[in-house]
Formats: sequence, structure tokens, C-alpha cells
Amino acid sequence: MSQDLAFLFPGQGSQRIGMLADATVQFAEAAQVFEEASDALGFDLHALVSSGDSEQLNLTEFTQPALLTASVALWRVWEAKGGARPTAMAGHSLGEFSALCCAGAISLSDAVSLVRERGRFMQTAVPVGVGAMAAILGLDDAQVTAICEDVSGGDSGVVQAVNFNAPGQVVIAGHSAAVDAAITALKAAGAKRAMPLPVSAPFHTALMLPAGEKLAEVLQGISIATPEIPVVHNVHAQTETDPENIRDLLVQQISAPVRWTSCVATLQSMGAVQFAECGAGKVLGGLLRRIDKSASCVYLEAPDDLLSAVSELAG
Repeated sequence: MSQDLAFLFPGQGSQRIGMLADATVQFAEAAQVFEEASDALGFDLHALVSSGDSEQLNLTEFTQPALLTASVALWRVWEAKGGARPTAMAGHSLGEFSALCCAGAISLSDAVSLVRERGRFMQTAVPVGVGAMAAILGLDDAQVTAICEDVSGGDSGVVQAVNFNAPGQVVIAGHSAAVDAAITALKAAGAKRAMPLPVSAPFHTALMLPAGEKLAEVLQGISIATPEIPVVHNVHAQTETDPENIRDLLVQQISAPVRWTSCVATLQSMGAVQFAECGAGKVLGGLLRRIDKSASCVYLEAPDDLLSAVSELAG
């Protein structure tokens, strides 16, 4: 186990048609993971990811199992090639399920089925068009939180700060009218940018509580083990060993803020100075640079990058 290495697993927004195309050709382990996931889901996930319709892939119920499978595929290749064992892991929102799967807490077949249901529940909790999300740049967490609290509760509905991604980068979510009102207020308070996000539901808000109730029911039928590698959870930015507590945290996470900046700080407090983004894209590495410019991150999606990282981080 490498005492200074932590693995990061991306969430929604990193998906794209063609992701892991080279990895699934070059590495039999990656192709096998997509086969296992397809068997569990009852449709050809690799066909969707490699040459399918982007609108379908961007539907939450397909996005979530696709991204989880991509992350697990790269992790299996990392293991097969003798990559250093990280001291800890963390995943952003959906990525927390990827981390738990890679840490041995949830089987792949259970994990992909679970997150597909999670995606359905999240999408149906709030009708399309009723909710919205936006990224706010240039204000600190406390300012964004306070302005959202001021805006909430009126005729426009509810808006909350939901993703504390990096210093000066917070995502808000809630009813569409409340998000619009908050954007206006946040710009007036000095936000450098306020960008609506291309999502169709207000994730990680109290509006997701019905989805959490449904997810809790499904989770009762899922076997969860103590992670073999510690996983830092979004809800409280701490690790957890008790499977029942992990089950509860996964339910809470759907309607609670993602405390990503704190998760990274916890990983660093556990000794991590080197990070690896295990999944599609480079979103988390970008956030990491905003959190701590001295932190180093390697990316594992491209086969050459993965093999280089295995060699560079050996031992």
C-alpha cells in the first residue's frame, strides 16, 4: 500500500460517447468489466458508451452505471498491472459508489444495478424543468450558503449550496425560479461567474429526499462489506467501516451537500500527496489544483497514461 497515494472517482458530467475506447481495446480486464456490467443491467453498456446516442448516455439512469463501470474497469486494469495500492479513496457524488465498489464493499453487479436505480429515483423525484443547478465562481462557501438561505422560502421555492467543490467554486441547486433568483443575488454580491448546468434535476438538495427513501429500500437488499481500502464519504468527509453506517450515508448523500474540499483535506490528513483520477475525464484533477496547487494528480483513462502511472508510482 502506498502511504501517499489516494484514488479519486468522478461523478456525473464526466461522461461522453467514446470514453475508455482505447482502454477496452488494449486491456482485456477493462472489456471484461463492461461485459459483467452489461450482464447485470440487461443491455450492452459498452455499445452505448462506445457508439451510442449521447442523449441516452446523458440520461441519469444510464450515466451513473456507465461512469461507475468505467471507473471499475480502470481500477481492475490498475490492479492487474501491479499498480500501487492507495492508502485511501474518495468519489464525487456518484463516484462514492465507484470507490466503494473498487474498495470491495459492494460487488460490481450490485453497484451498477444500484446506481441505475439511484439515477431513476433522482430524475423522478422532481419533474423535468422544475429543478436546476448552477456553478458559482468567486465567492466563498459561507457567502453562497447565506445568500441561498436568504433567497429560499419565498414564492420562488428552495435553493441550497450543494457541492463545495473547491475554494471559490460552489454549485447551487433547487427550484428553477429560486436558482435564478440566487444567481441574480450572487452576481450582485460579487460572483465572478454564475453558470447554469446542463442537468435536469436539483441533485443533493432536500428535494431529493423522496429519492433517498426509495434508495434506502433498494439498499436493504444489497450486501455491503467493510471496505478493504478506506473510503472518505461526501456527507461528513470521514471514513466509515461499519456496513450499516455506510448504507445510511449512501441514503443521506442523495439529499446532502457534497463536501469535496473537505474530502480532499481528509485524504491529505491521511498522508496523501499523490492523487490518481480513476475514471473518465479530468474534472477532479482540475478541482484538486484549485484546492491545493502543490498536489499532484495522474489520470488513468488513456492506456499510456495508466501504464506510465503504474511505473512511476510503483512501491
